[in-house]
Amino acid sequence: MKIAIIGAGCSGLTAIKNLAEAGLTDIVCYEKNSQIGGNWVYSAAPGHSSVSEATHIISSKAMSQLNDFPMPDDYPDYPSHQQILAYFQAYARHFQLNTFIRFNTTVLRVEKIENERWRLYLDDGTRPEFDYLLVANGHHSVPRHPDWQHHFAGKYMHAHDFKTSQGLEGKRVLMVGAGNSGCDCAVESSRVAARVDISLRSAQYIIPKFIMGRPTDAFAASFHWLPQVVQNWLQKLSLRIQIGRYRDYALPEPDFPPARAHPTINSTLFDRIRHGKVHPRPGIEKISGQRVHFVDGSAADYEVVIAATGYKISFPFFDRALIDWEQATQIPLYLRIFHPDHPSLFFVGLIQPQGAIWPLTDLQSQLIAQLLTHRIQLPSNWRELAIAEGKYWQQQFILHPRHALEVHYHRYRQQLLKLTRSPA
Repeated sequence: MKIAIIGAGCSGLTAIKNLAEAGLTDIVCYEKNSQIGGNWVYSAAPGHSSVSEATHIISSKAMSQLNDFPMPDDYPDYPSHQQILAYFQAYARHFQLNTFIRFNTTVLRVEKIENERWRLYLDDGTRPEFDYLLVANGHHSVPRHPDWQHHFAGKYMHAHDFKTSQGLEGKRVLMVGAGNSGCDCAVESSRVAARVDISLRSAQYIIPKFIMGRPTDAFAASFHWLPQVVQNWLQKLSLRIQIGRYRDYALPEPDFPPARAHPTINSTLFDRIRHGKVHPRPGIEKISGQRVHFVDGSAADYEVVIAATGYKISFPFFDRALIDWEQATQIPLYLRIFHPDHPSLFFVGLIQPQGAIWPLTDLQSQLIAQLLTHRIQLPSNWRELAIAEGKYWQQQFILHPRHALEVHYHRYRQQLLKLTRSPA
């Protein structure tokens, strides 16, 4: 049994570890960069997919660490990107994962061949073939640009390329989008820019990192067993106590339950707004030169526009006729892993949980390893379940490509645990 893995980021590492631990040792993981870590390898180079210089995780240490490899005791509640990279480097050393990885090797193309097998076309000219393929290339590498990208005459950039506030000194900056990247970029820009405005096309739950003195995700986990309607009420009540009303910050009030959209976890934005360092604006109507017209009839001139408008689900190595989910709002995968048309193809980390992703990719990888070693079997109707599951998750969230990969952390975790033999 020959197994290929694409990507040695955090998802790829948990895949290698669990497959090898199950006795599946004919594994090759292809990583296009020179080291493990994926987006957590910081680089200031434009176009390189990485965190920004000031990034800290938005899920807490307690909820993000892997069950069999806890983070160091001296790590803070929200570790920095340097600490996260060091954590996964230590994880790779501890489980001797580097022996399975071929660095500086790009998978140019993947072709499905006879008997449900896969041929990989590598940039070194070789074409190895495998019985199974695990895709762990991440989903934050190909920016989704707005339609008006080329209408702006000043400096335009996507949040993907925002690494530092250097170069924004004294500039008038418009941040478009109030997701996690958008709020982080707005906060960092406001430290040096002459003015920073942030444009929100729709209401957004922006949630502080601590509630009642506890990390937000740990606080929420304490009542995840309650009915969803009760959870929503408690979350809204705790937010009202913690920050007041969103309109107190000139932000639009959400008219939907917190669980219907991916939350933005950011404490600093509220402080920057109330100190006059970040100014909320409504959605954009049109752009003429460097002048931006907003839907409320107001307009302003900017020297820099930064678009935090999300990412496409991209697999550059697959033919679009095989898989193309760039514009999808529904992903038909059983347990977000198994493709109904390709039983020897598995996806690891192709999720956007309302919580930490790494414990979930660890469980995904355990499930795949147990399946390949015949410790478990998928339900006989798993292909039908894949279609139904895609529709189910689509209905749980606001209809938008941003939520195509969204899952409720605890509900999804229980789905995985139900099928695996994991005691966790």
